[in-house]
This record gives sequence, structure tokens and C-alpha cells, in this order.
Amino acid sequence: MELGIYTFAGMSPDPATGVAISAHQRMQNLLEEMELADQVGLDVFSIGEHHRPDFVISTPAVALAAGAARTRNIRLTSAVTVLSSDDPVRVFQEYATLDLISSGRAEIMAGRGSFIESFPLFGYDLNDYDELFAEKLDLLLKLRGSERVTWKGNLRASLNDLGVYPRPLQNPLPVWIAVGGTPQSVIRAGTLGLPLAVAIIGGEPHRFAPLVELYREAGAKAGHSPDKLKVSINSHGYVAATSQAASDEYWPSYEVVMNKIGRERGWPPSNRAQYEAGRTMRGALLVGSPQEVIDKIMLQHTYFRHDRFMLQIDLGSLPHINTLKAIELYGTEVAPVIRKELGGAKPS
Repeated sequence: MELGIYTFAGMSPDPATGVAISAHQRMQNLLEEMELADQVGLDVFSIGEHHRPDFVISTPAVALAAGAARTRNIRLTSAVTVLSSDDPVRVFQEYATLDLISSGRAEIMAGRGSFIESFPLFGYDLNDYDELFAEKLDLLLKLRGSERVTWKGNLRASLNDLGVYPRPLQNPLPVWIAVGGTPQSVIRAGTLGLPLAVAIIGGEPHRFAPLVELYREAGAKAGHSPDKLKVSINSHGYVAATSQAASDEYWPSYEVVMNKIGRERGWPPSNRAQYEAGRTMRGALLVGSPQEVIDKIMLQHTYFRHDRFMLQIDLGSLPHINTLKAIELYGTEVAPVIRKELGGAKPS
């Protein structure tokens, strides 16, 4: 199993002071987090795209390229590229460039995104939400498959035997599909033979197992070999020396972020009892001691048989020092045990 980190590089106000970190400082912290994740031997670092004041990253490829120059081994991917409101040609060029800078460590995680700010920002109609993604994904896959492309769509200008450069070092450049849990999305990923990233940030993870099986069934029906049908599980989590320390340190920033998003979406307020329920073995939060996080990853592997696990540690206003300590524990105490049990050991 590959083990990694994903981040949205949030800048929510500190619950104690009400003051948010500056964009400049958050970016410097992010680069330090990427360096440390590489140094402790984690496999993947991914950065999400948002167009809001509470997140610093709107162009993941730029931040990943900065990280590529400061790391040696870790794979670098978006989480996600909001493909519906972006241009596939530009996306391909950005990540091909990242692939060259990183000597073949780039990936694209394409999705429709959990926020909608990018649609009016770039002049797209939300009524075309599904068609935009399907059409642009089709073009992106054609771009990675051929140097010269002829393509026609309904919502984006056609290409007539045009070359797209630069070409990446990897052939093909990896493209994952990120989903939040809809059957249509997993069937599409399976039919196309693309790896699947499933975001599980609430509820009981075992309830997502039928979706993963549906993905594998769709892939097999389309004639894709099982080794192409990789699965990543992406969840919130935090590692500290003890279970109580993990719970107490993660809760304040978790509460701020989940309640802010909840107010926007009409969810009821989050409370400590719900949070603690999420920390139990059958819950979605991987917040605990190294052994608790190990046990939970291993349990979820019985549900999903997944190939990659991605942890979102730096939620909201979590202090930078806490994020660094959690990354170190994840890489030095959690990852070696998981690799010993499930394979995927890295050279020292």
C-alpha cells in the first residue's frame, strides 16, 4: 500500500485568537510539510484546488512544482483538479511540466470538486456540471494518449490535428478520478480503467465498500485488468503520541472547519460527541495514537483492499508544529507497520 498526505492548505482563523495565518506564511508551511513528508518516506503528497479566502491554493501545479524542487522521492498530485471549470489542454501542459521538473513523479487527480466558486469565476454554467466534466475528461485522456489530437466537443472548442507540448516523462501520465460516493462516478472510472480515489470524511466507511466493488465490476466488464483498477481511500486524520492528545489537539480546528462548511450547506453543527464517534473503529476519522491509526487502516483494508491511503492532517487552523509532528509519526511509526503487513516497502 502507498501512504500519503493530502491538503487543502486552509487558513481558517485560530479558534483561540480569531486570527488567521497569512497566505505567505501558509505557503511556506506547506513547502516545509512537503519536504518532511518526503524525508520520512511517505509515498504521495497531494494538494487540492479552491478559490476561496479560507484556502491558499488555487493552482496546485504551481505549489507542487515548488515542492518538486525540494523533494526527491515522493509522488506529487492534485487533490483535486476541478476539471469541469479548467481547460484540459492547460491542465495537461501544467502536469507534464511538473512531471519533467520532478523526474517523473507527477499525477493528476481529476474531479468535479466539492465547491462551486470556480464555475462563475471562469465563466461556466452550473447547469452543465456533469457534461463539462465528462467532455473535458475525454479530451484530457486523448491529450495524454497522443502527441497530436483531433477532438470535437459541445462545450469546448474543437482541436484539429494539433500538437500539445511538452510531453511528460511518464507515459502515460497517471490520471486518477476522485469521487464523493455516487455510483455513476465510480462506474465511469471503472469503465475507463482509471484509478479511483474515494473521499470518506464522515459516516461509516464500510458503507462505501459496495461502491468500490461496483467500480471493480465496471472495470472488469469493460475488459480492464485488475492491476489497472487501483483504489485510494482519502480521509481526515491526525496522529499524536497518545489517543487523548490526538483527540484534544485535532478537535478545535476540526470543529471550526466542519461548522463553517456546515453552515454553508445546511448541516447541523458538529459536536464533540459526534467527533468522538467518528474516532471509533467503525468511524471515518483516523485520529489517534500511531497504533490506533494502524489498526483503522488495516480494518479499512478488509473493506476495500485499497492500494493507497491518503490522510488529511492539516485541517483548518491546526498549528504548523502539530502538523509536522503528525507527519513525522505517520511516516516513521504508522507507515512501516502498514508496509510490513501489506507490502509496498520503500528503500531506506
